[in-house]
Amino acid sequence: MKVNAHDPRGEELAQVLTRAAAALAQVPSPRVDAELLAAHLLHGGSRAELQRALLMGERLTPAQVAEYEALVARRARREPLQYLTGRAPFYRLELSVGPGVFVPRPETELLVEEALKVLSARADTAPGGSRVVDLCTGSGAIAAAIKSELPAAQVFAVEISEDAIPYARKNLEPLGVHLVQGDALTALTELVGTFDAVLSNPPYIPPANVPADPEAALHDPDMALYGGGADGMQMPTAIAARAYELLTLGGFFMMEHDDTQEEAVAELLACVGFERCYPVRDLNGRPRHSAGYKPAAAGS
Repeated sequence: MKVNAHDPRGEELAQVLTRAAAALAQVPSPRVDAELLAAHLLHGGSRAELQRALLMGERLTPAQVAEYEALVARRARREPLQYLTGRAPFYRLELSVGPGVFVPRPETELLVEEALKVLSARADTAPGGSRVVDLCTGSGAIAAAIKSELPAAQVFAVEISEDAIPYARKNLEPLGVHLVQGDALTALTELVGTFDAVLSNPPYIPPANVPADPEAALHDPDMALYGGGADGMQMPTAIAARAYELLTLGGFFMMEHDDTQEEAVAELLACVGFERCYPVRDLNGRPRHSAGYKPAAAGS
């Protein structure tokens, strides 16, 4: 996208946005992305302020246009919008994200919603607040959402990636979440058998199922995507086993997975020892999460 010659008054914002949307024709939402990038650069991320600026006929300096068009060019190359703005919306929150961390997806909000239902129902039996852990937390999305809705809960989050940890720390520490940098399969040894809920969006994609979106295929970290093994089930299998160890009797486990893995995960949860297992489907009816409970009595 070439920068036009500018008169001393600058170029109209409306013209710049129209040109940007045309340059982004190959992304899923060209105009929206053009506006979000402009709002990020010029108006603190507020699209409402951007719309006001459009109505007022705001003009941009050549330097502003050049900086904006550089961002648009990066987005046109399918760099994730969230990496460019440094922000990602997730369950009433705005999270800090950037290169090296998995960008949270809307379908994971369904995991949060279901977990909140279960934890709210258990509130009477845990008057001091539930203890919850998010394994493979990435940006901290799940842990942050749970803590923001249940401030009395003791929430932990575990992440091994050195690239993801700075974002998780920024998102979680202000909320009072206990962030642990380490292996989700071995961390929190001192708290085995004490968690009311274990939640996880682990890597689970089979190696042959490379994401269709360039944003995911080219920019999401592989360690957050691919679950290991031909079916992608290596990491989910290990996470389910670790969750069972971490849970107290009667504790709740929920995990996101590929929509092709429903039967495999159901078999896995039963094999590990979970009971009352059930799938949670996304808005398109695809099985994207599975949940279950550790038996309420030892040996049951």
